[in-house]
Amino acid sequence: MKKCCLALLLCLPFAVQAYPIDVEKELTGVKVDYTAYDTAYDIGAITLNNYGQVPAACKVTFRNGPEAPRVRRVNVPAGKSLDVTAKFNRQIIKLRIVLDCQGGIN
Repeated sequence: MKKCCLALLLCLPFAVQAYPIDVEKELTGVKVDYTAYDTAYDIGAITLNNYGQVPAACKVTFRNGPEAPRVRRVNVPAGKSLDVTAKFNRQIIKLRIVLDCQGGIN
């Protein structure tokens, strides 16, 4: 019994703690879907999938509490997917992502 409890206690530091992710999206003229990930304690990531026939110009804003927001601007070609990440200086407690995509770029 003592060995079992000791083994359980040794596994606790290796437990992965996920943080909540809120995504707010504004899509104009594009068929973009997303999947948000908690890749590390201080890195947030989102995968953008463009299912439309036109390329999409996207602005992704990552917010983590009091830190300055991280803004990434990406162009997602039609029928393709793209990963967007942001690294913060502190541990992420709750990540807020604002996704703004426009269609019809060249």
